[in-house]
Amino acid sequence: MGIFDFLMGPDINQGVQEYHAVPGAVLLDVRTPEEYRQGHIPGSKNVPLYVMDQVKEVADLDTPLFVYCHSGARSREAVSMLERMGYSKAKNIGGITAYKGEVER
Repeated sequence: MGIFDFLMGPDINQGVQEYHAVPGAVLLDVRTPEEYRQGHIPGSKNVPLYVMDQVKEVADLDTPLFVYCHSGARSREAVSMLERMGYSKAKNIGGITAYKGEVER
């Protein structure tokens, strides 16, 4: 671990691996519907940041949520919102721009 590792954001590839390893977890893409249609991680649900306060896709507040966006900024904001809404296991996994896996269109 280097001295500047704290400056790096979360590793989306590791986050997707963790998502697959957690039974019942939900992968949330908080980008716009247009961005989602351009390419998203298979199995993700699109809940744009601007409607995050109306999220109905996940009723159980203890469901593990793995949240991503384009660069990691919106997903960080979404996780803060989800925590304020009472979700106890929301995790920002970063931005799809660093994702090395398959995407769906």
